[in-house]
Amino acid sequence: MGRLFDGPWPIVIIIVVALALFAAPKLPAMARSLGQSMRIIKSEVKEMRSDSEVQSGESSVPAGTGESPLAAAAPSADPSARDAGRPG
Repeated sequence: MGRLFDGPWPIVIIIVVALALFAAPKLPAMARSLGQSMRIIKSEVKEMRSDSEVQSGESSVPAGTGESPLAAAAPSADPSARDAGRPG
């Protein structure tokens, strides 16, 4: 008598057949969910890379200035702070 579970291929075939029989209606929804998850992971990885690039760019600011390059480049939301440097 042959051994059914001697190698991995008979087990793989049994799993594929079982999925095809019992989970066929749910496969499109599962594939859609997997695609959405992959897009979320991809966007999060891209965001983490851009954050690390920004942090590495901040290290080029001279010590003791107490100001990040983003804060120096952004205009102040307070109108009195914008007018403080103008002669008046």
